[in-house]
This record gives sequence, C-alpha cells and structure tokens, in this order.
Amino acid sequence: MQVLVCPGVQDLSATQAFVAALRSRLAPEDQLWCLGPEVLPYSSAHILAALSQRCDAQKPLLWLSYSAGVVGSLGAAWAWQAMGGTVTAFVALDGWGMPLGGAFPIHRLSHDDFTHWSSALLGTGSENFYADPPVSHADLWRSPAEVRGWQVTRVPGGETRSPTTALEFLVVLRHRYEPGRSPGAPR
Repeated sequence: MQVLVCPGVQDLSATQAFVAALRSRLAPEDQLWCLGPEVLPYSSAHILAALSQRCDAQKPLLWLSYSAGVVGSLGAAWAWQAMGGTVTAFVALDGWGMPLGGAFPIHRLSHDDFTHWSSALLGTGSENFYADPPVSHADLWRSPAEVRGWQVTRVPGGETRSPTTALEFLVVLRHRYEPGRSPGAPR
C-alpha cells in the first residue's frame, strides 16, 4: 500500500517525528511518501503535482493529512480519484473547521473532545479518534504513539468507544484498508 503524508505548516522536526513513528509500524512493503515543505499544504494543485511525480496511480493510496494539509489534500484526493487513482481512505488529523466528504472512507483524529464533536458536524466517518486527556494540536502530530484517547465507532443506535493511542488507531486503519481485504473483515 502507498501511504501519503500531507503535513500542515509546522516545524519540520514535528513531521519527521510523526513519519518516524508511523514508519516503525508500517509493513515493510508499504511505500510511505511525505510531502516536503516546498509543497504548499493548502494548495490542491501543488499536492496533486507532487503526488503525480511520486505515487503509482495503479496502487491504492491512504491519505494522512494534518491541519492545513487537510485543506489542500482533500481537493487533491478528489482529483486523484477522478483521474483513475484509488483513494482507500482519507484521514484528517486536526482538520478542524474543514468540511469533509468524498467517494471514499473518511476518518478524523482530534487533539481533544471539543474538536472531535465540533468537526463531526462538518463530515466524518464511522470510525474516528480523539485524545483524552486533551493534548496540544502540535503534540497530536509530533507524538502520536504517546497520545492516548478513544477510538469512536458509530453503530446503529449510538457509538462505542475503545481506548487506544493515535498511532494505534492509524495502524488499525492501515490494516483495515489493506489491498485485497474487505474493509469490514477482521485483521
């Protein structure tokens, strides 16, 4: 699987820490692409251009976007799919205030409960995560293995909550959307 990381506008060391944590938990055959600071995170055109140079449109692509990166990458994901690429899922980390929707699964990770429920008003998927206790916006990105919270799953008549970390939630999503696997099938 290809995993695309679209950072926002923050300290490069925070993105490097996020990528290192994620890479430590991905399968060896996974390809991890991280957009650099030269790619404007709020520009779908810039993200799509960078993506077209790096990613294989024939392979499924899991999008992980943070903060301002959510703004540009959602439009790029729509365009990628319109051009024949496969978006297995779109994951917004603290994309507060950003309406989300598309013909692909959507998930949100939030640094606190307020951001979780207020962002859900603008579109969310059936499984999401929020930090509890709350952490800073930057810590969600910089230290996903240390951010504890709740995986929230919508079920008929309500929702269930399971304790986890932000990184473990991302790993669960990566396995859920593994090529050749039914999204609802157990690991």
